[in-house]
Amino acid sequence: MNQPTEPKADKSGVRRHNLSLVLRTVHDAGETTRAAVAARVGLTRPAVSSLVEQLLDLGLLVESGKTFSGQAGRPGTVLKPADTGPAGLGVEISVDHVTVRVVDLTGADRVRRTECLDNRAADAPEVLARAARLAAEALDTAAERHLAPAGAGLALPGLVSGGTVRQAPHLGWYDVPVERLFGEALTALRPAAEGLALTSDNGANMAALAELWSGGPGALRTFLHLTGEIGVGGAIVVHGELLRGAHGFAGEIGHLAVDAAGPRCRCGSRGCLERYAGQAALLAATGAHGVQDLTDRARAGDGRTLAALADAGRMLGRALSGAVNLLDPEAVVLGGIYPQLMPWLVPALTEELSSRVVSGLWTPESGRLRPASPATDASRGAAFLVLHDVLADPLAHAKPSGA
Repeated sequence: MNQPTEPKADKSGVRRHNLSLVLRTVHDAGETTRAAVAARVGLTRPAVSSLVEQLLDLGLLVESGKTFSGQAGRPGTVLKPADTGPAGLGVEISVDHVTVRVVDLTGADRVRRTECLDNRAADAPEVLARAARLAAEALDTAAERHLAPAGAGLALPGLVSGGTVRQAPHLGWYDVPVERLFGEALTALRPAAEGLALTSDNGANMAALAELWSGGPGALRTFLHLTGEIGVGGAIVVHGELLRGAHGFAGEIGHLAVDAAGPRCRCGSRGCLERYAGQAALLAATGAHGVQDLTDRARAGDGRTLAALADAGRMLGRALSGAVNLLDPEAVVLGGIYPQLMPWLVPALTEELSSRVVSGLWTPESGRLRPASPATDASRGAAFLVLHDVLADPLAHAKPSGA
């Protein structure tokens, strides 16, 4: 009886995988040589050279005239990711602003547009139409700079799954088909965008991805990321991957109850963290007219402001200590409005962590409580999500340079 034969590896599939491997290696290095890539990925130099030539033809890599001799042997010409061609379009919709940016394969911001407005004053289709208008303008500018976004990532508040915002209480959105509405509005403004691949996720998740993929907090691969905005968003990164949960809703730390008898939250519960540590709660507690005013009052030693920030720090510490005990992250990263408020949040926050985390590893000197890296917001994470698709399958997102 003949034994079944093992299926042979598909040669085109292997080459496709190796193209991704080489492109990601050059992307991660920033600048490198063919010899260094071959040593890193374990392929022969002729094989790497063939793959590099194809990536050059696809317009995904460029080769400069200068030489680089970071290893033994003859110096090689420098390879870099191309700053033209495929790019990522990131769109962040928040309660008080819309931000759109285009990021090229080198990771550089090439186009950025922000419109500050109160999105609570408009219905969902109107807000998404405004976002589409900004995105259309960004795409026009990107085209002038020889960039062609391979897709758009939408960073949104609330619970997001399947292209739909299931609920975003701060905006009053429930079961809004955001990808469809945004795509239709964008295509109406810019017909060439029809068929542009769209993906969507919670804004806190996108901000955490920006932190992870920007080389953010050192070499962190497992961390909690908190984003302080009108409310409090959270995301969990474990070994370089988002922990999404069974339904994609993990990380809603803003709705952990820190005081069962506390004030009613928009989510319907009581005493949620965001009712003490969110931007809206802090402005209401202090009477400040914005985050800069809040910061100025804290620097001036205003008692009411200092008390509210200390209380917010304590409540953050209560919520985070439970999360740290449960998940054992390398660090907690504070983003959004929190980096500029850390001088007044950290003392009470650290005191709570130090007394409540059972491992005893959280001390003021541990360095495990960190501000988010500059410019790592949700719109950047959304653009990076598109770029990672390009890196994962270069052939699906590029055309030969002569085409």
